[in-house]
Amino acid sequence: MDTFTRICKKCLLREMSEADTYKTMYEYIANLNPDDKTPDQEYETRLSQCKTCDHLLSGMCRICGCYVEMRAAITHRHCPDIHPRW
Repeated sequence: MDTFTRICKKCLLREMSEADTYKTMYEYIANLNPDDKTPDQEYETRLSQCKTCDHLLSGMCRICGCYVEMRAAITHRHCPDIHPRW
């Protein structure tokens, strides 16, 4: 039997309350493989840089459509801007 734990519940955001949306997002981040997870200090630096970006809107990147907190949590991901901030 597979020991993989599914975090995604295959819900659309419009079907979830705002609290459930954030809970699911933070559960996803907390359950990332440690080898894939950005170190805490670097994660906070990435988010600080996102907060200064004109493409940030309600926690989402308007370039790629990601939730920046999720993208920044994965070490091999990068800022999608033409001149990446991180």
